[in-house]
Amino acid sequence: MPPPSLAPLRLKLTVWYLATLCGILVLLGGGLFVTIRRQFAHELDASLRDAAARLEGAARIREEEAGAGARVVDAVVELKVPDRTLYLLDTLGRPVIPDSADAWIRSAAVRAWRAGEANLAHRERRDSVLRLHAERFILSSGKPMVAVAVADRVELEDRYSALIAEFGGAALVALVLVAAGGWLLVRQATAPIERNITRMQQFMADAAHELRTPVTVLRTRAEVALQRERDAAGYVATLEGIESESRRLGRIVDDLLLLARSDVGERPITRARVFLDDVVMDAAGAAGVVAAEKGIELAVARFDEAAVDGDSDLLRQLVMILLDNAIKFTPGGGRIDVTVAAHGDGAELRVADSGSGISANDLPHIFERFYRGDPARSRAASPADSDAGAASGAGLGLSIARWICDAHGATIAVESALDSGTTVMVTFARSPGGEVSSS
Repeated sequence: MPPPSLAPLRLKLTVWYLATLCGILVLLGGGLFVTIRRQFAHELDASLRDAAARLEGAARIREEEAGAGARVVDAVVELKVPDRTLYLLDTLGRPVIPDSADAWIRSAAVRAWRAGEANLAHRERRDSVLRLHAERFILSSGKPMVAVAVADRVELEDRYSALIAEFGGAALVALVLVAAGGWLLVRQATAPIERNITRMQQFMADAAHELRTPVTVLRTRAEVALQRERDAAGYVATLEGIESESRRLGRIVDDLLLLARSDVGERPITRARVFLDDVVMDAAGAAGVVAAEKGIELAVARFDEAAVDGDSDLLRQLVMILLDNAIKFTPGGGRIDVTVAAHGDGAELRVADSGSGISANDLPHIFERFYRGDPARSRAASPADSDAGAASGAGLGLSIARWICDAHGATIAVESALDSGTTVMVTFARSPGGEVSSS
């Protein structure tokens, strides 16, 4: 079964990223626009105040230069402020210079005379808004006047337009980058999920395939036994076959459960100071019985006292898996050497057999679940009565062994070649406070 496509999920996540970014940009842009608009308006008002102040100053200077009663209106004519229209009005809102002024300007002048100053926005046309600042002042002669400065807000609107265009361009680039980057990040984030789904599907398919064989055998044996009457010996033989296949089925189920629990971290590991040599001696004693029945010599070549931190039950299962495989693929008359060596950095368990070996093509895959390379090796001499709890041909033993090693911070390596035997080496880190001695 092909793995399910995560493309719709990736697309949805990318769209969510873009929607989130758009929301952030809208809020940021709106806040920035309001802030800058206020700043621009403040700058425009400040420039109008400055223009009005310059008009007042020019009027006073002209009055002082020409003497009392001089025409201060000339100050307005001579003073030029770019993009600003200047008016000089009396306290009643009558224009002094220029000769005429719109009603809203006269009204603003009267208001400024009463309040001291006035600020006003006036829509001249549909596409034009004028901004006015008016303030009162008194000439040296005591004559009251009102200075008015007017500017078209088109300058402000142009700055708004430029700002909006720049922000919009930057936002568009950001959206494109986020769309591309978000898609890549989503692919990276969902890749482990896709691998896990694929692995789970493969695991379920392999498990179903592996369980189907013993279940079929059980059903077939029972059906054959029920087809006709048999003597007691025939029923005993059938039941023995069913019992043997049931044990194999039970071992596969136990191994599948162990691997499933290890994948989700539900297999608790009890850590304590364990002497590896004692664990290996116990496992070798149990496996030695099976080896002797097959005519294989199981010898302890070196046995150092070595302390490691770990779960004694899992460590025994690890040793039994390695010994079970060695016995399974070693023909009668062969030899298996078990070594426990202690050194300054830790301890090493070595299991070497003189069996059929593993081909170079199969060696990189031996730790994969349900992997069995050479069909001749898959069911050879399975020790049905061993208490190893290994997979007995299901292709799970070495997967469990590697998980046990990983859980204990140990490394496992295999050296093998066809018809040259196999050597498995497991290296443990040194146990804190552990003592090492040779025996």
